[in-house]
Amino acid sequence: MESRDIIFSVVMVVSAFVLTYEWLGRFKYSPANALIILAAIVMVGSLAAMILSVDMRLRKIDSMLEAKERSLRINVQSVEGNLDKRMNEVLGRVDDVMNSLERTRYR
Repeated sequence: MESRDIIFSVVMVVSAFVLTYEWLGRFKYSPANALIILAAIVMVGSLAAMILSVDMRLRKIDSMLEAKERSLRINVQSVEGNLDKRMNEVLGRVDDVMNSLERTRYR
């Protein structure tokens, strides 16, 4: 979690407080109902926490996918190396057989 995420969350909570307080003051509701203001702050705070939680989960999933991709790439390279080695062995045998067939044909 980065510091800018925390700053944005604090800005969200403060702006919810100011917005709710000013909005209630416009309706000539002089003692601004603290419960409404508290509910707005809790709602925006929980929304900010949820967004940060989703961001952390996505970062975790991204790092897991990168690790799996790296291991898969290594596995594919090793399979490719083994396949090249076996193909070279098979080609060597085929060349030997072809050479022996050509020798027997020329005799």
